[in-house]
Amino acid sequence: MIKKLITHLTQNPRTLFLADSAGALLSAFFLFVVLKNFNAYFGTPETILNYLSAIAACFCIYSATCFLFLKDNWTLYIRVISIANLLYCILTLCLLIIYLPLHTYLGIIYFLAEIAVIGVLVYIELNVAAVI
Repeated sequence: MIKKLITHLTQNPRTLFLADSAGALLSAFFLFVVLKNFNAYFGTPETILNYLSAIAACFCIYSATCFLFLKDNWTLYIRVISIANLLYCILTLCLLIIYLPLHTYLGIIYFLAEIAVIGVLVYIELNVAAVI
């Protein structure tokens, strides 16, 4: 299934930026709105949520800009966002470990799920970039 997706996105790299932008928007929304308003259930410090949501919003703008305006040279821009996503995962994991005593089980599950989803996206993005 992932191979078919990579093949499809290799032929339509613009779609990859749309998916990345939508995912970053969803992540920013969850971090800034949901986790902040229901922080008692997640336990993440509010400043951390602000920083992570700001980073996700920047990724959303970058990917949306690529989706709307980029006409060629997809490889470089896909690699940039994939590396940025990978660094975001590493940052999130480090913050999860640093603030582990504050997190609830729901918070830990949320962040591990987010890291897993973004990790799959990074894998797909790097494979698409390698083929284009």
